[in-house]
Amino acid sequence: MNSMGFSWEAFQKVPVVGIVRGLTFDEIKEILPLYISAGLTTIEITMNTHAATDIIRYTVDSYAGQLNVGAGTVCDERGLEQALAAGAQFIVTPIISENVIRSCVKSDIPIFPGAFTPTEIYRAWECGASMVKVYPATSLGSGYIKDVKAPLNHIKLMPTGGINKDNIGEFMKAGAEGLGVGSQLFDKELIKSRDWKGLEGHFRLFVECFVGED
Repeated sequence: MNSMGFSWEAFQKVPVVGIVRGLTFDEIKEILPLYISAGLTTIEITMNTHAATDIIRYTVDSYAGQLNVGAGTVCDERGLEQALAAGAQFIVTPIISENVIRSCVKSDIPIFPGAFTPTEIYRAWECGASMVKVYPATSLGSGYIKDVKAPLNHIKLMPTGGINKDNIGEFMKAGAEGLGVGSQLFDKELIKSRDWKGLEGHFRLFVECFVGED
């Protein structure tokens, strides 16, 4: 994996963006080696997590070449500047900010902006999105992805919200190119009880959804 930037090859092996929100720096330090050893390749630290830029910097410095490290919940250009200064290799937004998308395109940084309706999805793609985060996918289900992909099959979609190890297959079959997974991946109970072995096993269940599918 290129230590300098985002590896699409690594992402495509296990196309899951693990979304870290609201965990402590210490918890994240414990989790990262398990995340990698389970076979996950891509992680997003949301900018509204305490000490987000420090966490991004630490993760990039410690695991360059082993993990794609991105910043999430980037809503404006100020947030984008902070994320990139910390070393983020890709950017995820909950909304469409055309300025953020265009800045990323210009800097050759993969950008996954959040959109909900077909019109928003198309607009995000037209602005230069690398993949469009369909958010929230919780209430929509995999049928929505399939419906959107029918006329817009050239647009790469990353449903986010409500994705778990039981419905990953449905979403991929519906045409998703990636999946954003937060609390279903970072199991709060396992983390709270510091059951690191259990957490690694839990991570592996997600990876097994993709292994051997080539």
